[in-house]
Amino acid sequence: MSALSGAPALAGVLSRSDVWRGDSLARAALPGVPSGFAALDAELPGGGWPRGGLVELLPARQGIGELSLLMPALAHVSANELSWVVCVAPPLPPYAPAWAAAGVALSRLLVTRAVGGDAAWACARALDAEGVGALVAWLPESDAGTLRRLQLLAEKSRTLIFLFRPAAAARESSPAPLRIGVTAANDPGRLTLRLIKRRGGALESPLELDMARPAPSPHAVAGPPPSAAAARSLPATAVA
Repeated sequence: MSALSGAPALAGVLSRSDVWRGDSLARAALPGVPSGFAALDAELPGGGWPRGGLVELLPARQGIGELSLLMPALAHVSANELSWVVCVAPPLPPYAPAWAAAGVALSRLLVTRAVGGDAAWACARALDAEGVGALVAWLPESDAGTLRRLQLLAEKSRTLIFLFRPAAAARESSPAPLRIGVTAANDPGRLTLRLIKRRGGALESPLELDMARPAPSPHAVAGPPPSAAAARSLPATAVA
């Protein structure tokens, strides 16, 4: 009798998004946003980029096409869901033609060049604002406390949150449910992804993905400063 009564309780525990069997992926609280790469989606809980949790991307160096990895999802959020895409502290101004060619609605793109502690503050304000579908931020010097605060805010939202940090940060602990190391593959136009952390069993082999570059530029979003219509400063209503 006790074994039978314990079965429903175990099923309830296993239905939680923060609990999973060692040989399977966790059940996502919300459906994932398709990444545009079937091989990657198959390895992510929810079948795509998770909403409501930090995604740490740790490229070996800047400019290897790492932002191409996000373009299909950002296009979906901005063009299909008509939500805002907020970029915080990008190392170079977003190259508007490349973003547009990738399907991102430039009229839904906001950019703030805040740095240091101001960048983390801008991220928090963006997560508090309504209508923000995706946040892409470069926080190379963020500490564990900052990441924990952002993760707590993320859990209350449906926003996609991508944080770019140095590859060396992989050696540090992080509250982010998903952490991915990114390196350039031997073949041009391809990236190798190492899933450092996910809610599910470990992935032993790295993934190699073919990046569909939106423009013949060595940087997916690097280029001359965009026009005012293409990339706007984060308004006071979104960060105050």
